[in-house]
Amino acid sequence: MIGGRLRHTKSRTGDIDMAQAPPRAGRAQSNRAALRAIDAIDPMKLRTGVPLWLAYGTRAPAATPLGTSLNVDVAVIGGGISGALVTDALLQAGLSVAVFDRVGFVRGSTPASTAMLQFEIDQPLTLLRHRIGPARAARAWWRSASGVTRLHSRIADLGLRCDFRERHTAYLPGNVLDFADLRSEAAARERIGLRSILIDRATLKRFTGIDKPGAIWSAGSAEVDPAKLARGLWRSAAQRGAMLHAPVDIIDIAPGRRRVTLSTDTDHSISARSVVLATGYALTKLLKPRGYRVISTWAMATAPQSEALWPSRCLIWEASDPYLYCRTTRDGRVVAGGEDEAFEDEAKRDALIPAKMARIGRKLKRLLPKLDTAPDYAWAGCFGESAIGLPAIGEVPGAPRCYAVMGFGGNGITFSAIAAEIIQRAILGLPDPDTDLFRFG
Repeated sequence: MIGGRLRHTKSRTGDIDMAQAPPRAGRAQSNRAALRAIDAIDPMKLRTGVPLWLAYGTRAPAATPLGTSLNVDVAVIGGGISGALVTDALLQAGLSVAVFDRVGFVRGSTPASTAMLQFEIDQPLTLLRHRIGPARAARAWWRSASGVTRLHSRIADLGLRCDFRERHTAYLPGNVLDFADLRSEAAARERIGLRSILIDRATLKRFTGIDKPGAIWSAGSAEVDPAKLARGLWRSAAQRGAMLHAPVDIIDIAPGRRRVTLSTDTDHSISARSVVLATGYALTKLLKPRGYRVISTWAMATAPQSEALWPSRCLIWEASDPYLYCRTTRDGRVVAGGEDEAFEDEAKRDALIPAKMARIGRKLKRLLPKLDTAPDYAWAGCFGESAIGLPAIGEVPGAPRCYAVMGFGGNGITFSAIAAEIIQRAILGLPDPDTDLFRFG
């Protein structure tokens, strides 16, 4: 959902458009040359409107322009939630880290996330196992569950005030999975030990007020304010020695034999043992794994109305395409979204905001009649989607010591927590049991 589900934010930032440069002669040609930014291509406008989280207002992380050349262990490009979680993991490993963003920290698509931190992958377990096999599907679902747990632990460790709350999830029948299909899906999850059960109509109505045949009821998910989370992570990183620089345009990334050299538009250079690209959907000109596409999505937040909210305050989403999803907030609002469409034209996306708000409101009203579904905040954004709902995480093909995070689908923030572990281990030369699930190509 936008981000944690940017449809489903999950969550990406950094506004750098990258494309592979022509091969150079000699050693660089054997590495498929440098990765070069194309300044003539305008960065994608990742969101429009006023996301609810920006209205609350928290102190932005301090960042400065780059005034000198640097030599560090790792350079991270991207000032959103993915870059923040990766930077945190690298600092945990005792590495020196410098971070760069073209515009500013937490100014991309992260604030557009609805930040439903679900372990449930967009692709149902019963469908995913037919795509990648039962064992790999089980590992993917369990790694997603562990991502939520890891994120909760880091929030507690760092003492971040970001409105994190553990939540159950109600997964409603729809046009992708009807109630009989949900029965099979719940059984498949139970067989691998996930905390999901099938509940009947009466139980669903008691928990949510929704009148449907039943739902899959799952423990182990959560909600958060994505802007507070990202800003808190960046402030913690800066206090622990990370160098945060913005606005900085990285115009050239050249992998060498032992180090990677980054060049800026102000003629500074950064020498790093490794580089992590956490630049979000703008990265797709460099990396476009099979089945990848950019989708437009819309979200809204109602006025506060605590008296009309459902008893359990669980996360709610449908097994439908397009689907509706919703959650509550600390001040008694409902955040809802969906209505995704397979295009990335910014003007077209933005022009549809009024119509999409009306459609989301009608769907929400049918589901929860007591709610006042008029939007108090409305916004639109883009997110990445892969064919199987899994992210792409790992070393960039043909670019040694260059790693990338592309958190496809609805679990963007959860997938970013997974990416932080995988990339930390890769840079340290340690194995990760699930690298094969997420690698590029």
